[in-house]
Amino acid sequence: MEWVEAISEAIKYIENHITEDITMHEVASYVNISPFYFHKGFSMLCGYTIAEYIRNRRMALAGEELITSDTTIMELAMKYGYNSSDSFTKAFTRFHGYPPLTVRKNKTMIKTFAPLKLTISLKGGYIMDYRIVKKEAFAVLGVSKEFSYENAKQEVPLFWQQHYSLKKNNYVCGMFGINIDLKMGNEKFEYLIADIYNPSIDIPDGFIVKTIPAFTWAVFPCKGAIPNSLQDVNTKIFSEWLPALQDYEFAAGYCIEMYDMPDKYLNGTNDENYYTEIWIPVKKSK
Repeated sequence: MEWVEAISEAIKYIENHITEDITMHEVASYVNISPFYFHKGFSMLCGYTIAEYIRNRRMALAGEELITSDTTIMELAMKYGYNSSDSFTKAFTRFHGYPPLTVRKNKTMIKTFAPLKLTISLKGGYIMDYRIVKKEAFAVLGVSKEFSYENAKQEVPLFWQQHYSLKKNNYVCGMFGINIDLKMGNEKFEYLIADIYNPSIDIPDGFIVKTIPAFTWAVFPCKGAIPNSLQDVNTKIFSEWLPALQDYEFAAGYCIEMYDMPDKYLNGTNDENYYTEIWIPVKKSK
């Protein structure tokens, strides 16, 4: 199943089960793509995480039902996945700007959030640079933390900020940002800020050594200030490269970002020529 088709099928599945206890794992399983890559692909193509999309759709539908029916607020809360009217009211207010009682009493305007519909636009041939590289296993030294897919976009940058604020970059500069989900089906994944491991030095407290297995990697160069350059290439990987991919498929639950030394550039990581890479393990398609 191609990626655009898979995302479209996932959206249909969500719409058909919108009042049920839907998980990212369940949706990914339905379209037969590992949650590790499905979460990233959905976010890149749609601009929302699975959880954000489901929450927004539920709040939009709850708002419509609130103003067009006599359903109680508690009934709406239970229908759309909230255990109490208080938690529902808070979520409703964040989305619509007004509490449900105010909307019902004053006929206040509410917000809508229509189901996503993906379309393919033909723009002429797009050339995307990448190379296929076989790499032997290698060891890295770094700091590790577990993140949920839902909150990773906000929490991983804070992890990097903390790394530098605590002066841990005296031991690990941060050549790599490494995502690991070995089962490719968890709600959470391990993330490392890491450098190549030098076995001649002692391992500092709070740091770990981890071996990255030998893989064939698809390596995508990124040029420009981060995070925009990385985000742009990531989006193109899932919107341009994957839909056209025939010879290879994902091989394992790893994704590596490699960062060049910032002091080589006049404006560091904000330099227009700053260089990074995205590595994705691949294997020959069957």
